[in-house]
Amino acid sequence: MSTGFLVTAVFVLGAGVWVLHKIGRALASILEVLAALAVVFVALWWLCKAAFWLASQVVLRWRTSLTVIAAYAWCGWLGWPSLAVVLGSVASVLGVWAAIDRISFDQWCGRFLRAWWLRWALYGRKLPGWLHACGLSIKNDALPVVVTVNLVRRRSVARSTTGGSGSGMQVPKVLGVRSGPSWDEVRVQLVPGQKPEDFDEAARALASARKVARCQIRELEPNVVSVDFQRRDQLASVVRSLPVPDLLAVDRTGVDLRRVWSGTTEYGQDWKVPLLGAGAHCLTAGASGAGKNSVMWCPLVSAASAIRAGVVRLSGIDPKGMELAYGRNIFARYAVSGKDALDVLDGLVAEMEDRKREFAGRVRTIPISTQYPLELLEFDEIGALTKYTDRKTRDAIVERVALLTTQGRALGMSVRGYVQEPTKDTVPVRELFTRRVCLRVTSKTHVGMVLGDGAYERGAWANRIGESEAGIGYVWGEGLREPLRIRAGWVSDDDVKALEHYVTNGGLVDLSAPRREGVTA
Repeated sequence: MSTGFLVTAVFVLGAGVWVLHKIGRALASILEVLAALAVVFVALWWLCKAAFWLASQVVLRWRTSLTVIAAYAWCGWLGWPSLAVVLGSVASVLGVWAAIDRISFDQWCGRFLRAWWLRWALYGRKLPGWLHACGLSIKNDALPVVVTVNLVRRRSVARSTTGGSGSGMQVPKVLGVRSGPSWDEVRVQLVPGQKPEDFDEAARALASARKVARCQIRELEPNVVSVDFQRRDQLASVVRSLPVPDLLAVDRTGVDLRRVWSGTTEYGQDWKVPLLGAGAHCLTAGASGAGKNSVMWCPLVSAASAIRAGVVRLSGIDPKGMELAYGRNIFARYAVSGKDALDVLDGLVAEMEDRKREFAGRVRTIPISTQYPLELLEFDEIGALTKYTDRKTRDAIVERVALLTTQGRALGMSVRGYVQEPTKDTVPVRELFTRRVCLRVTSKTHVGMVLGDGAYERGAWANRIGESEAGIGYVWGEGLREPLRIRAGWVSDDDVKALEHYVTNGGLVDLSAPRREGVTA
């Protein structure tokens, strides 16, 4: 090997090393710049993300944010002792207000403070855990997939198909809390894969977790439900019916027959029932002593002026001969035996047919007046005549009740029935009653028979009502999305006699006589 060749080789090798050195330094400089840019970009990304999160929290929780900002500014300008004095003074004023007038305090201030406290101190911290314990969370399971690692062989690698987020557990999100005198309403957003019915099935478990007697689920939106917890039972005490009104002029009834006061709901609001129109056909079921007489008499007391004016005409079927007999004189038609009951029903069907001929092709719903009053049938112990009587009479009674409940709504005919055993055999036409009330019953299955499938799962626990809670029950049907817990107003024997005296002016009045002077209700 010649000397020139070696010199040339060494020169080329040195030049190559020098070039590689320059390229390496250039690449190192580029990588340093890229790394610096990456650090800056990541820092800016997290800074923007934090700023966006902070801004969203300020907007979503503006009350808390303004409170914190105001407290910080006050401490900075005037010092914390003055802030403590002001807060103490405000707390004292609120305490005195609550002691003097609890209702107005709760209406204007207390419920908002309570909702804020419960949102942060209770439901925000504990409700996700309760939901997870009750099976209302969704688990993200990772699935193994096969990927090509190189051209020589394939290897099975487990990769998450869910994007991975810590434990992979999704829990419904608490959107807000509203607090009333007796209920807390917690709005919850469902996660993909859930439906409102899942919460219905877990209602009792959620009530146990919250350590309350009742929990009810209401669907607000397709993916939002309200989980309602009852802190206090407002139906624990007896609800009295309205007093029998003072004598009014015959042409001034003052009663909305589509919203007649009948008691109180579990939300502290008035329970009003329709005696006319949608939901007027009502079936009430309950064991002996459950309070069916309260559901029967309370609306009649509230509608006393309309009954007196002749805008409402009552008919009564009383197989026991005891309940309705105590106010016998307010009923234009009255029956005890099966034969007499058929006569009453035949009279109502005949009246319905007359109204058909009179108004067919003229109106879709007849106007209620003293000439064409609301015909209201009170059918006590309906099962005694729809099952426990001879077959011919039973079939005839069922047929006529079916005619009245299917055709009577637009013609001013309403039927209200009461039964102890709500089976299909006892009341074959129970599905024709568009609204139903379930008082205390002896079996869980009776709840579904009265209120329909799914009522018990939605919180209508009528079989758990105590024997001392007469008049408490659940109502569901036309116009109601969820079972509503109510307590009917109690009507004493003296009130029934006062009603009878008021309606009949203290004497026996023939209410069945037709009246032609029309006064529209």
